[in-house]
Amino acid sequence: MSIHSHRRANFCARVRLKSAMAASFGVCRLHFRSLGGLDRFCHGLEPQTQRRFTSTTPTIKAQTGSKTADSVKSKTFQAIQEERREQAERSVLISCPAKFSEKKFLDFLSKHGTVNKHFFYNSFGAYAVVEFSNKESIASLKESTGLPAVEHEAAVPFKSRLLSLKWPGIQSSNYPTPNFKEQSPPNIGDITKLLLQKHSVDEQLQCLTETLQLTEENISLRFLVCSLLGDIAGAYFPECIIRPFGSTVNSFGKLGCDVDMILDLDGIYARSQKKGSGLSLEYQVKTGPSERAVTQSILSVVGKCVDQFGPGCVGVQNILQARCPIVRFAHQPSGFQCDLTANNKVAMKSSELLFLCGHLDPRVRHLVFSVRCWARAHSITSSIPGAWITNFSLTVMVVFFLQQRSPAMLPTLDRLKELAGPSDKCVIEGNDCTIVSDLSKIALQKNTDTLEKLLQEFFEFYGNFPFNKASINIRKGKEQSKPEATALHIQNPFEATLNISKNVNAAQLERFVKLCQESAWLLQQKEILEPSSSQSDGSVSPWGFAALLAPSVTSGAGVKSRRKKKTEPASSRIKNLLDSLKIKGGETVAKKGSANSSR
Repeated sequence: MSIHSHRRANFCARVRLKSAMAASFGVCRLHFRSLGGLDRFCHGLEPQTQRRFTSTTPTIKAQTGSKTADSVKSKTFQAIQEERREQAERSVLISCPAKFSEKKFLDFLSKHGTVNKHFFYNSFGAYAVVEFSNKESIASLKESTGLPAVEHEAAVPFKSRLLSLKWPGIQSSNYPTPNFKEQSPPNIGDITKLLLQKHSVDEQLQCLTETLQLTEENISLRFLVCSLLGDIAGAYFPECIIRPFGSTVNSFGKLGCDVDMILDLDGIYARSQKKGSGLSLEYQVKTGPSERAVTQSILSVVGKCVDQFGPGCVGVQNILQARCPIVRFAHQPSGFQCDLTANNKVAMKSSELLFLCGHLDPRVRHLVFSVRCWARAHSITSSIPGAWITNFSLTVMVVFFLQQRSPAMLPTLDRLKELAGPSDKCVIEGNDCTIVSDLSKIALQKNTDTLEKLLQEFFEFYGNFPFNKASINIRKGKEQSKPEATALHIQNPFEATLNISKNVNAAQLERFVKLCQESAWLLQQKEILEPSSSQSDGSVSPWGFAALLAPSVTSGAGVKSRRKKKTEPASSRIKNLLDSLKIKGGETVAKKGSANSSR
């Protein structure tokens, strides 16, 4: 069966592909719900969008509160990732019937050991993630688990921690549906409804982050998927670890984002390179012409194993000729699209850098989520690779903007290097990637800017940025001369010779700049910043950040060619949007004629 060649093709098309292939996986017994539920998964849910996961354990919910924020500040990035990975090693993923007795289910599992926590979610069927208190419970559970009886086919006898619950007899309709919600992100329409219920732009941006951010349960599932893949790769490399990087761990992940993974072979290399005095032993190994060739060979083998033996893994593609070779596949039980690479240490260090930035000041995350949402609403970013600006580039642009504040809200990379201790020393392929790991060592001056002000001035900053001659450099925290003739130049934080935005063309950059200018202009209008009163039909006109998401904002900013055209600060459609708003007392904003004269 052919697979889409695009990097992230339309997910609904992948659903059809995965559904067709699911029957070939006898080890994974999937339970599909109604087509209506599948449609809701693909197109976003109705207004219940505050949380996409609901845990059945109250303590899990509590982790998303202030206690988590305090604990994060006291732990390093590496410590948090290791803790999550260890929890995943003690967890199983179980496909469940649509309705069953949760109590009987937990009583059955408890026979094998103490269940620390569990939660349910929906991904083409009901699933449970169950974390035990120790690994011995996993071994006990697997001993009592059998292979499925498969007719007309043969089951691949790979005994993973992806299991199916078989309920004896006829399922009773009296059993309650487990307490879970789908993990898909809300659509723009649902987001707008939520934003219009708030009372200020600051509240809107905070609400947006809370609605879009990864939940504790979603992060746990992502680590579990990596752990399940690690079981497959471990057949060839017993000491390897598959670690998530990027949005899953950098604190800027959005519900529905892909899972980027690294096949970490450092443990193997570190052990083989230890030198001692006297006699010593070395492993006999095969060699390759280059590290890239060895990486391609390893990923080729792992990708084949995932394709043929990995239950729930479908649409596997070995994309080995890319600058960074990857194996791409969809993990059907979780609904995640996954990219697996090998030993991409710089990418993990970049994840740590963004994690630090996100936890130094909560406004950083609010601004990043807002800018990303705005960019996606206007197709500045895309899930398909091309000439669009990437989320990573946008995030670095936000970091650079916050470094320019007075006083600065974020330190430069050079400052983070200065604060680093001996244990933080990190050199990767000749690049000094050293940054401080202890958040408590980073002291910042007090900046009291509101989110509303930061958002407006972000758009003003990049609406007037000299992209034609300047490069963005967060290591120095200042503009530098462009070293190459590209439309947009953003220096890679840890590999100074690379441009992370080299793919962006002049047309896309021009469109971004124009949208920044129009959004900045909108946020300068008093009518836009104040909540509007309900109209006769009960609807509320877009205001605040919600107004920036309206399709009418982009209609005057589309760039159909690279030829520059002289434009007004805002399109006529934007003025129409202002005309439609209500001010206090129920009167309309000035009509077009007076609006033009006031300008």
